[in-house]
Amino acid sequence: MKYVIRFSPVFIFLLLLNTQNAYAYLDPGTGSYILQILIASLLGAAFAVKIFWQKITTSLKKIFSKNAGEQTNDPE
Repeated sequence: MKYVIRFSPVFIFLLLLNTQNAYAYLDPGTGSYILQILIASLLGAAFAVKIFWQKITTSLKKIFSKNAGEQTNDPE
C-alpha cells in the first residue's frame, strides 16, 4: 500500500505528459443542457435548504412554546 501512495503522483504526472487532442465537438445544445443542469441543481439545493429550515423553525417553535406554557402555569 505504501508503494501505491508513493508512486501515485508520479503515475498521474506521467499520464498528464502523454495527453493528446480529442478533436471533440460541442454543439450549442450541449451548452443549454449544461445550463439547465446548473439551474436545476441550484433550485433543488434552494428547495432542500427551505425544507430543512422549515423543520428547524418548527421544532424550535415547539420547544419554546412548551417552555413558555410551563413558565406561565408556574404559581410562583
